[in-house]
Amino acid sequence: MAQADGSGQSTVLETSGRAIAPLSPAPSEDIQGDPPTAEGMHLSARPRRLRRTATLRRMVAETVLTPADLIYPLFVIDGVNETVPVAAMPNCERRTIDRLLAVATEVHRLGIPAIALFPALDPSLKDERGSEALKESGLIPRAIRALKAALPDLVLIADVALDPYTTHGHDGLVDDRGTILNDPTVAVLAEMARVLAAAGADVVAPSDMMDGRVGAIRAALDGAGFYETSIMAYSAKYASAYYGPFRDALGSAPQWGDKRTYQMDPANGREALREAQLDGAEGADWLMVKPALAYLDVVTRLRQETRLPVAAYNVSGEYAMVKAAAAQGWIDERAVVLETLLAMKRAGADSILTYHAMDAARWLQEA
Repeated sequence: MAQADGSGQSTVLETSGRAIAPLSPAPSEDIQGDPPTAEGMHLSARPRRLRRTATLRRMVAETVLTPADLIYPLFVIDGVNETVPVAAMPNCERRTIDRLLAVATEVHRLGIPAIALFPALDPSLKDERGSEALKESGLIPRAIRALKAALPDLVLIADVALDPYTTHGHDGLVDDRGTILNDPTVAVLAEMARVLAAAGADVVAPSDMMDGRVGAIRAALDGAGFYETSIMAYSAKYASAYYGPFRDALGSAPQWGDKRTYQMDPANGREALREAQLDGAEGADWLMVKPALAYLDVVTRLRQETRLPVAAYNVSGEYAMVKAAAAQGWIDERAVVLETLLAMKRAGADSILTYHAMDAARWLQEA
């Protein structure tokens, strides 16, 4: 048993040949010194010194969030002078190209360097093979051309996947047994990427999770002379429950089954490293983790393993939860949003796709 000696320190006694540890561990070197007195503890290390004022905190901040870290996803519809609210995503709308231009101009003014474009097609334009995705006169190529003409310095990221274009809502071609066909889908995605690059996309972003698609896209782009079009690969895209509001916005939810045979299992982290290594070897310029908030460990692991830029997608379900809680007065929306985005950058994200981008950029400018 432990017993105090003459110095007041705890000692260890032998009982039946076994040593019993003292109740309290010895003080570490950082907090050694005399016992507390009326004048205070004699501490050599006081981390709170560097938190004393806002200026000191800024000086030693390890992570700084800026509008340049953000990418704003936008939903595009056909028509003229029209916006359609997304019910589950307050302050997000589907916009016709003319309305899109006005928002993109404000995005650029706020210092946000890029937007990511997603089509919300009329159901009449969808078919089993997603044929509309290959049309140079299609909705997204027209939006890209209009945006590039008006805002040449704004980086345009174009999604490469078939789910917004297919009647079944899956990211690939499907056979009679309901199997998602990998290699035939990759051939279609490569041509889709070429069409988007020809329209003027700065970055094509395959979000489909088919094996080998990055290499095929890189070959198709280079073969058509688009050597400088970048690829932002959705390297670790998980089969997540957080995508619901996004799928509602695009009408792209799968009509049967789920996407677990091609999107990643939420249980797996090491697999994300394998996917990222393959994408990098095939020619990806950027690696993405989607969703972000529940997968910050994966963001960090990718950041530690690769020299490529890492993006994180703060997805629609994450956005909707914050908006719903803020609407009830349960949280401070501004504080929660900025803390969340800061955490994503601290985890290792070089860029963050987020529906909060415009609000966050304004708040950061006010700070």
